[in-house]
Amino acid sequence: MSAREYNFDGLVGPTHNYAGLSPGNVASTTHGGQTSHPREAALQGLSKMRSVAALGVGQAVLPPHPRPSLGTLRQLGFTGTDEQVLARAGREAEHLLRLCSSASAMWTANAATHAPSADTADGRLHLTPANLQQMFHRAIEAGTTHDVMASIFRDARHFTVHRPLPGGGQFADEGAANHTRLHVEGRPAVHLLAWGRRAWGEAPRPHRFPARQTLEASEALARLHQLDTSAVLFPQQDPAGIDAGAFHTDVVAVGNGSFLMLHERAFLDSEALLTRLHGLLGPSFRFTVASEAELPVADAVKAYPFNSQVLTLPDTSMVIVAPLEARESRTAHRFLERVVAEDNPVKKVHYLDVRQSMNNGGGPACLRQRITLTEEERRAVKANVFFTEALDARLVAWVKKHYRETLSGKDLEDPQLARECLTALDELTQILELGAVYDFQRVP
Repeated sequence: MSAREYNFDGLVGPTHNYAGLSPGNVASTTHGGQTSHPREAALQGLSKMRSVAALGVGQAVLPPHPRPSLGTLRQLGFTGTDEQVLARAGREAEHLLRLCSSASAMWTANAATHAPSADTADGRLHLTPANLQQMFHRAIEAGTTHDVMASIFRDARHFTVHRPLPGGGQFADEGAANHTRLHVEGRPAVHLLAWGRRAWGEAPRPHRFPARQTLEASEALARLHQLDTSAVLFPQQDPAGIDAGAFHTDVVAVGNGSFLMLHERAFLDSEALLTRLHGLLGPSFRFTVASEAELPVADAVKAYPFNSQVLTLPDTSMVIVAPLEARESRTAHRFLERVVAEDNPVKKVHYLDVRQSMNNGGGPACLRQRITLTEEERRAVKANVFFTEALDARLVAWVKKHYRETLSGKDLEDPQLARECLTALDELTQILELGAVYDFQRVP
């Protein structure tokens, strides 16, 4: 059955700010403390969605999460009215307030991992929201992500939305940022479920920054999604790449269809992985590797040429959607020009401005969750999440109505900001026809 890939982009939330919360994410820590521009960030995200849709590629949208997370702050002992909770948190535990105010749910590559119905034993599409155990400000996203996904993909005849993986750091799951699906006509799709550390057993580890995804989590996802074990590979991230700032696989590798683009520091044994992929996918498989000499991994982390979207167009050719930073970097730009010139399906690079996201360490690929749907599955989704000109216009107007122009760390203590966020999201769920997916909407 024919299927189409949709890029479910995360709308940037009203509390988009630069708090420098993510060790190992060089851009996040570099820009920590700077003034952010939430309205501009959200409009940049919508502009990217508009550009992708104009290419003839499937596009959809996922909503932000309520922030500041007043429920989390109350769980941590801050009591009283919203005003009192925020005032006390700002006075006694400013770092906790910043953690609970992060708009990081915008990077929906981390929201979940999915397997299309064509690849699963039961013939249903499977989705597992990521538990994001490694970082507190992201771990608090898992419940809301599940509720949003369960609302959108509610038809049990076609979809299975699993609960996030249980446990603590032993099953730390970072979502599709460490997942790559490759496929060629006439052969089973191959799933790469990468990992950075083992919960049990020995494996090389980075020394500077944390390895976030565990092998055990990647193996659990393959079981949950009922994937054919012969078509699942578990490559280890290169610890040297992680220490250079490649905290997720998608910082140094991106794949689409029959094509894989990677840095030599992406995986611990890239040569063996490529040999295995060639054996599984056959002569149609194409890849391009950037060496450290050609593109230093530090440049790749700064400019994010691999954190690009590689998209298949209606004519079956591919394009790369890269951040402006990749064009401005001499080494990254030269590498992408080489990719286009080589014998592979990529014919062009489009550079887009997503600087507000990039400043926090998220490029075009971070902002989207790829989900493949058959036409029947597409019709089974009743929520108004698929990108159209009409939805685009409504979302632009919604952002301009509700978002602040600038935001500083001190603004997070403002109870009016919290009220603005809840009001905005309540209206957004009506626009997207999601129902009551947020906790504050279900309070009697």
